[in-house]
Amino acid sequence: MKVKAVAKDVGISAQKVRLVADVVKGRKIDEALTILGFLPTPAAKAVAKVIKSAAANAENNFQISPSVLIISEILCDQGHTLKRFRPQARGRISPILKRASHITVFVTEEGS
Repeated sequence: MKVKAVAKDVGISAQKVRLVADVVKGRKIDEALTILGFLPTPAAKAVAKVIKSAAANAENNFQISPSVLIISEILCDQGHTLKRFRPQARGRISPILKRASHITVFVTEEGS
């Protein structure tokens, strides 16, 4: 059984979140959270939060012990983009794109 958790509009670009998500894909929950605790990027904190949420969903809704869960899939999709502008020389402007992402984590029981 796949159990999922979603975090929408996380203020980090999907490209940066994917780098962290690829590190923990296919690992056990405990191992993944330990690895994410030592990564120095803000994306690690966001991914860890969603993984904890998926484990809690599995435990509370389906009575599956978190110790037997593995991360089967992590999706990092592009969210909205805030468009801002910065003044430049000679009356010109340059755009600033503040990207966001949606993080989806699927966990399953080990061996299924």
